[in-house]
Amino acid sequence: MPGSAAAPLPRPQGRARAAPQERRRVAPLAAAPPARDEPLLRGIFEIDKRSCDVVLSARRLRWSPILPESPTGDSSVALQAQEEIIEMKDVFSVKLKRRRFAGQKKGGTLLGITIFKCLNKEENKLTDCAIHLNNLSEDHCQSWFRHLKEILNGFQNRPKSLKVFVNPSSHKREATHIYYEKVAPLFKLADIKTDVTVTQYEGHALSVLKECELQAFDGVVCVGGDGSVSEVAHGLLLRAQIDAGKDTDYVSKPVRAPVPLGVIPAGTTNILAHTLYGIKHAVTATLHIVMGHIQSVDVCTFSTPSKLLRFGFSAMFGFGARTLALAEKHRWMPSSQRKDFAFIKTLADLKPEECELSFLPVQILQEDSHEDRITLLYLGSKDQWQKIQGHFLNVSIMAIPCLCSMAPRGLAPNTRLNNGSMALIVVQNTSRSEFIKHLKRYTSVKNQFNFPFVETYTVREVKVKPSPKGGPDAKEDVCLNAEGNCPWNIDGDLMKEASEVHVRVHPQLIDLCGVNTDDLESSQVTCNCI
Repeated sequence: MPGSAAAPLPRPQGRARAAPQERRRVAPLAAAPPARDEPLLRGIFEIDKRSCDVVLSARRLRWSPILPESPTGDSSVALQAQEEIIEMKDVFSVKLKRRRFAGQKKGGTLLGITIFKCLNKEENKLTDCAIHLNNLSEDHCQSWFRHLKEILNGFQNRPKSLKVFVNPSSHKREATHIYYEKVAPLFKLADIKTDVTVTQYEGHALSVLKECELQAFDGVVCVGGDGSVSEVAHGLLLRAQIDAGKDTDYVSKPVRAPVPLGVIPAGTTNILAHTLYGIKHAVTATLHIVMGHIQSVDVCTFSTPSKLLRFGFSAMFGFGARTLALAEKHRWMPSSQRKDFAFIKTLADLKPEECELSFLPVQILQEDSHEDRITLLYLGSKDQWQKIQGHFLNVSIMAIPCLCSMAPRGLAPNTRLNNGSMALIVVQNTSRSEFIKHLKRYTSVKNQFNFPFVETYTVREVKVKPSPKGGPDAKEDVCLNAEGNCPWNIDGDLMKEASEVHVRVHPQLIDLCGVNTDDLESSQVTCNCI
């Protein structure tokens, strides 16, 4: 047999001996494809209390029960044995299983091998399951264990060491519990070493990322909400510019982040997690990280005419930013009450922002629905900039679809994770009742942009220049800063330090752990909050 031979196989344990006259027949295995499916090992294990013939190749593990030959000589009995298959790409850990006494940490009686597999359940949810291969032979199990570990070590994207940031203040202050109860055990099971920082203040993760030895890690993980994830992503990209010797005050062509970023949802909306996994589920997010599922994602830079403000994935100016600013002023309230209060209060005091929007459009030449590819034509000359000026209730600029429970199709369903463009969504001034109709559409499958006061554009750059605020109304406006600047909502973080903002998209600037949005099952989540 090709490959290393296993040790002489003992009679499987835990099974009654066959009568002397009874002969065993091995159920025929399906013909193996050539190359990577060539058998490496073949042996006998007890699986689910049945003796099985087990075959290992680089691509899969197959087994079928060993059946006694029919007394009538009917060979069709053997064909009734159902062969089972595990794809090795779905396996994330293998352990030697031993029986130990209470308090015993090493050694113990060998019982066999346990294989841990990632299982894809309904509605995009992943879970882990264990398959036990029982055999009492030390040599036999050690040989199989070595081969299984060699196969797992061959998957290049799977991390061995991670830097983890946990924001204990996220949402209901449950991030620490989520990490240590649901995430850390899976990392340990997958033999992933971790260095954990529980953040103590806003900007803590950013300061750590500027100083830590990133080359010692295969990735960075953030356990928190959208604001926490945005801070870590910004820190990773800022660190990449510093290491590349770039001027961080003005970055026209940023370099890519050095390591992937994994997102464990522990916030309120968890837009990035929903967009990457299709669901808010900590175990699903962890298994995507463990399995090395990587997506290259577009990132925006937000700058003033003279300074880089931050890296981010999406931004809102107007209603979305005012709601966040009001919620931040009421931090003393419980999280859910604070957000509901801010939403209703901002809707009651609905007011437009007067500003000038300049943008560089992108023409979509072709969209291939079979291969999920979009061909873009960049209209790059200066005279092709377009400009609109007026009073706007909300302006959204998004490089990713931004799925969440309140918007199952996404806040920007017409964009993708990595197609090199942004969605610019402009809501003109209208009545409160019409604006509420527009907001309600986000919670359904209907087109939320099918209103005369809503305009959408596919762009690569946007400049937002608000008109100066003044007079008694400006002094009473609690959402403005001391200089009269209107707030921005960037990935759930409040930004007030700029008036004119220039937004650029940079294709595939960071790798995030997750899958392509188009590959996810459509979410069935609905929302009745509006």
